[in-house]
Amino acid sequence: MTGTGISPGRLAWIRFRSNPVSLAGLFFILLTVLVSVAGYIISPDKTKHANSQVLEIALEKPGFTCDFLRVTMNSSREKKGFMARLFTGKQSRQVLVPMHSYHFEDDQVVVLEYSKYEEDRFYSSYYLADVLYPVDMSTYTFADGLYSVKSVEGDREYSGSIAGLRSRVEEEHIFQKRFLLGTDRFGRDMLSRMILGTRVSLSVGFIAVLISLVVGILLGGIAGYFRGWTDKVIMWLVNVVWSVPTLLMVISITLVLGKGYWQVFVAVGLTMWVEVARVVRGQVLSVREKEYVEAARVIGMRPGRILFRHIIPNVLSPVIIISAANFATAILMEAGLSFLGIGVQPPVPTWGGMIKDHYGFIIVNLGYLAFIPGIAIMLMVLAFTLAGNGLRDALDSRQS
Repeated sequence: MTGTGISPGRLAWIRFRSNPVSLAGLFFILLTVLVSVAGYIISPDKTKHANSQVLEIALEKPGFTCDFLRVTMNSSREKKGFMARLFTGKQSRQVLVPMHSYHFEDDQVVVLEYSKYEEDRFYSSYYLADVLYPVDMSTYTFADGLYSVKSVEGDREYSGSIAGLRSRVEEEHIFQKRFLLGTDRFGRDMLSRMILGTRVSLSVGFIAVLISLVVGILLGGIAGYFRGWTDKVIMWLVNVVWSVPTLLMVISITLVLGKGYWQVFVAVGLTMWVEVARVVRGQVLSVREKEYVEAARVIGMRPGRILFRHIIPNVLSPVIIISAANFATAILMEAGLSFLGIGVQPPVPTWGGMIKDHYGFIIVNLGYLAFIPGIAIMLMVLAFTLAGNGLRDALDSRQS
């Protein structure tokens, strides 16, 4: 407790709240965390990795609206629980057919398929039963306005009137969809991929910072507490790692571990621990001479308990500040790796990968495809930087 009767943690929070810029950064971070967790729940495209491709509507601009016919795929239903759908999306069981118009002919729906160019438009037809159900069309019969067909698994038979099918197709399988951020070069919804891209950015930041904290605090604490040859060996390792350019180190580790989701996180984390180790070492060298540490030695406490129970908790303030900066650095590093093609691999949506896919369109009046993820990266890094600056000021014990 301080002299005012307020705990140090509450006092730091009061100071942090008095900084509106840093508080705005914190709110933006919390918002992106909520968007990341919600993921597939709020994403317009709920398929895995938001990878539903409709090439006919590729490179459409933000606000684009189109009518679609939803055609059911003739495949077995994949059963997933809520948590599985939350984290991995769901298998697409329908094909979206963009169209300008449609009409019915007997037991079929005929659509004029969408195209930007009028000379490329053409008509295609789909059996109504095939649109609605996963069926085996070899079992299909139609006569006198009535139809009958078996499911693709053969465990169910659908039958009824064509009039009923037409009504259901119009009500359930013909709809209009708006793409708020447009579509990418493969006809995928940009908004959905931006939403899922927050997961990669936040995940790489969290895991990389966690790895850097574990390694950095462990080595820095040991070096600062035991000193002597232990300190010299660890600091030699720190200086060697520090001397290698970070991006080059990450690329080397990525090539060794392989390209993939978790490999990138580990690679980034293993290059960020040196700064943590240096700061922790310096703090431990100062704190180890305090009276309460000497008292712990006198009563026979083991060095490991003294270090991790009594010293490390008292040197975490600068480590927290460094972690906020490292979080921003990790996001930038992951975006850079994805842009170079050695980060998280497609079709997983990443902001850096989206810039890589579309930076060439800047010269053809479609620069927003690269600017949108670029702005998202900028805002995320800025938010962590502002929050880190606010933490630094709030945890400064020299403030009154």
